[in-house]
Amino acid sequence: MEWLTDPEIWISLLTLTALEIVLGIDNIVFISILSGKLPLDQQKKARQLGLLLALFMRVALLFSIKWIMSLTATFMNLADWFNVSNEKWQAYLSFSGRDLILLLGGLFLIYKSTTEIHHKIEGGEEGHELRGKAVTFGNVILQILILDIVFSLDSVITAVGMADYIGVMIAAVVIAVIIMMLSAGAISDFVNKHPTVKMLALAFLLLIGVSLTAEAFEQHIPKGYIYFAMAFSILVEFLNMRAQKKVKSKT
Repeated sequence: MEWLTDPEIWISLLTLTALEIVLGIDNIVFISILSGKLPLDQQKKARQLGLLLALFMRVALLFSIKWIMSLTATFMNLADWFNVSNEKWQAYLSFSGRDLILLLGGLFLIYKSTTEIHHKIEGGEEGHELRGKAVTFGNVILQILILDIVFSLDSVITAVGMADYIGVMIAAVVIAVIIMMLSAGAISDFVNKHPTVKMLALAFLLLIGVSLTAEAFEQHIPKGYIYFAMAFSILVEFLNMRAQKKVKSKT
């Protein structure tokens, strides 16, 4: 029970929990957009199930720390295939298991975000209704599960790098997911209620997809830049919404 009086453990728990929540924001946005395709009575269930799957996946991965860390070892080296001798290109073309997951997840995010943006701009309401017939609860959960794998891996690697105790890691992940579950409904309603915010959210997901893809090629984009861009865009959109609201109140 000595850990209860160790300030370093509490600091690491609070810091890691905050980071897990930040890393989970893009997951919530993705789940909100996908669940918004379902009938209203199924949306909440899809959001909760998606986040529960993320929770179980992260906890399961935390108990497989050795396997997680082995994913950073070289799994496939394209440089050897093409006889590339340049050290810089060898680093770019050397892929670990984690790199491959990030690459596939990033490409999936880019594809989904691009098709959703295209649908919003070109598809129209009629296209939405026609396409909606093919959208099923299982299909949405499957897509959420695919991205949960990518986000969970990133989250777990962050936890392993920041904390020394498995209990601290699990506690931080559980607290973060509970907070995400409590806020997912409000975030989802807000995103789906405002078309411009939904388009902005899709642009964020596209940006995150590019970031994950770049990460797979050892091109590290500081997360601070991405989140600053998101925060600035949200601030501009918030001011725009306030201005529009004032104009409508005057008329």
